[in-house]
Amino acid sequence: MSVVSCCRKVKLSIIAAIIVVCSSACQPAAAQDPPSIVGSSPLYGLSGATGWINSKPLTAKQLRGKVVLVDFWTYSCINCLRALPYIRAWADKYKDSGLVVIGVHTPEFDFEKQLPNVQKAVQKFGITYPIALDSNHAIWNAFHNEFWPAHYFIDANGKVRYEHFGEGDYDQSERWIQDLLKEANAKRMPPSIVHVNGQGVQAAADMGQILSPETYIGYARADHFGSPGGIRQGQEQLYAAPENLRLNEWGLAGKWVDYAQVAVLRSAGGKIIFRFHARDLHLVLGSSADGTPIRFRVTIDGQAPGENHGVDTDAQGNGVVTDHRLYQLVRQKDAIRDHVFTIEFQDPGVQAFSFTFG
Repeated sequence: MSVVSCCRKVKLSIIAAIIVVCSSACQPAAAQDPPSIVGSSPLYGLSGATGWINSKPLTAKQLRGKVVLVDFWTYSCINCLRALPYIRAWADKYKDSGLVVIGVHTPEFDFEKQLPNVQKAVQKFGITYPIALDSNHAIWNAFHNEFWPAHYFIDANGKVRYEHFGEGDYDQSERWIQDLLKEANAKRMPPSIVHVNGQGVQAAADMGQILSPETYIGYARADHFGSPGGIRQGQEQLYAAPENLRLNEWGLAGKWVDYAQVAVLRSAGGKIIFRFHARDLHLVLGSSADGTPIRFRVTIDGQAPGENHGVDTDAQGNGVVTDHRLYQLVRQKDAIRDHVFTIEFQDPGVQAFSFTFG
């Protein structure tokens, strides 16, 4: 079983070898493939949803006779966001042929449990199919799931027939949908497959160039921290910027408190520095506790990004944190090589969660 470009849920720490770009990307190096649930009937787990968006609550009984695609996602996960254009396209193309798509939103960070945040993301990304809120991970556990994104293809009898973890293999996934619909309806499905061209953060990653792993800033899963003295857990600390960073090392500068999930800036002028190798750099950020927007400026190797800026920055590297979400800060047009990324916050209170790359 190949797991390509996804995030695996872990309880306390990210294994250093987890790099979200290759077939073993989301598993510890010595881990076995995740257990398959093909042949089981886990749709009863939908009863554990804490709420629904775009639909009244759905049950396994109501879905009997329908082909169902269950997509586990969370809105700050870049791997999930890059898969969404395909999920939307399949939902639109096959809705009149008996396919029901259900997005199961299982949060990784606490802010993803908040209904207004999820509603805003659903609207932003144009999702019209049903979304089950899985804030207590009850549906996740019913499916014995371990990954974002994870796709389960369920036949008209409620049995899981196929499963896929992570990005990629979209043509094969659509053929599975066609096969299950043909089996359920005794109708020939069109052989064509959808063609998707994701934009912004949803654009396909340059997998061959990603040499940097998902990196958490909260101390519970932090790795490769380079500021002198290490992380002081849960206490205010004046950090100094690291010097001579090696690839994938990072650090803080300024007065921060690093909690289990998040680092919070206590004074203006704080920085995060990361030496990375990828086309795109994303950072999950949140505004201050009272919702005040946070201004920032990004540099690459000490210079304004120019045409290499992301969708959430301008050519001078300026941007504003207004919501809790993923921000694309760098999208390189130049040849990809190692760079030192720096983000400096002009206001206190920002919340920083994790880096991802594309």
